[in-house]
Amino acid sequence: MLQIVPAFGRIGEENAFSVLARAGALAAQGRDIVNLGIGQPDMPTPPHIVEAGIRALRDGHHGYTPAVGIPGLREAVARDIHRRHRVEVSPDSVLIVPGGKVTMFMAILMFGEPGAEILYPDPGFPIYRSMIEFTGATPVPVPIRERNGFAFSAAEVLDLVTDRTRLLILNSPANPTGGVTPKAEIDALVAGLAAHPNVAVLSDEIYGTMTYDGETHTSLLAYPEIRDRLIYLDGASKTYAMTGWRLGWSVWPQPLYDAARKLAVNSHSCVNAATQYAGIAALDGPQNCVAEMLAEFDRRRAIVVSGLNELPGVSCVTPKGAFYAFPNISGTGWRAKALASALLEEAGVATIGGPDFGVHGEGYIRLSYANSAENIRRALERVRGFLEARRPG
Repeated sequence: MLQIVPAFGRIGEENAFSVLARAGALAAQGRDIVNLGIGQPDMPTPPHIVEAGIRALRDGHHGYTPAVGIPGLREAVARDIHRRHRVEVSPDSVLIVPGGKVTMFMAILMFGEPGAEILYPDPGFPIYRSMIEFTGATPVPVPIRERNGFAFSAAEVLDLVTDRTRLLILNSPANPTGGVTPKAEIDALVAGLAAHPNVAVLSDEIYGTMTYDGETHTSLLAYPEIRDRLIYLDGASKTYAMTGWRLGWSVWPQPLYDAARKLAVNSHSCVNAATQYAGIAALDGPQNCVAEMLAEFDRRRAIVVSGLNELPGVSCVTPKGAFYAFPNISGTGWRAKALASALLEEAGVATIGGPDFGVHGEGYIRLSYANSAENIRRALERVRGFLEARRPG
């Protein structure tokens, strides 16, 4: 009998893809499904980006590239960071990767081992905990609370740091909650981390361009006092509607960069060439496509929040970033995962149960408003009908 190593018994998954598959199977049976589960913009990749990828193929860019990414894209990332955050980053600290998860994978592998502790947001992106447990490290959830607008609390984070803490994972704007942590809270956290110089920080800023209501995103790159232990995660998937292109990038402190490069060589070799040239067009090209997409998400956000707050037993704080709502459904009497399952199977609406994002996710479900306003309204009508007609259990 084949036996794989025990670590694979600890690895989890991202249930949004399981829900996507089930929604697809129901649709194939002829069911009309409204999918508010998957975190994927419904807009196409902007045409000038697509053309850059096609042109790269036509120009013969069919081979391997450097493991760290082509110089032109690493330079474009550095320019983009300076434009958005007013921070100088050397292209020599930029690593191009096939999607944001790869940066998480690398960082957690570097610091996770039995006896180590890694702090991560909860509710948060499920791959954080999955990879922490895979390494044998102890996952330590940082509670992300509704009463704080789903921003993390610097005091709570710092209280959880011990002499075994090796890595702290942060995410703002956040998945699944849409929370945006204010600059004052980040200031307090960075100041407190001065007492813990051996703790590395992974800052997941994949939704950094997506904030609303005058909120501004504060990048951890803007704090020189932690740059020597900061890993910055970003990518093209959300900002430029490029989920299927698989293009991410990260900025590493010099002591860690070569280790990350070696992991790239050992795992994926390099990112495909055409995607990298498309990435240059995305970052250096016109940004009106980003503004237009954000304005549309903002319009949908108003629809989904208003609609959720009109549902029986449901309340929803207004998300300040990303494209997710995380309504509190505890007043319905349903457990979160049971409700999400019933909504898909009986009402034809795909959502994700809060516990799929962590132990503090019970009482909530996640809805993505990266779908059309018409579909969002249809989904909310179906949810209302379901909640009015169906009792828990």
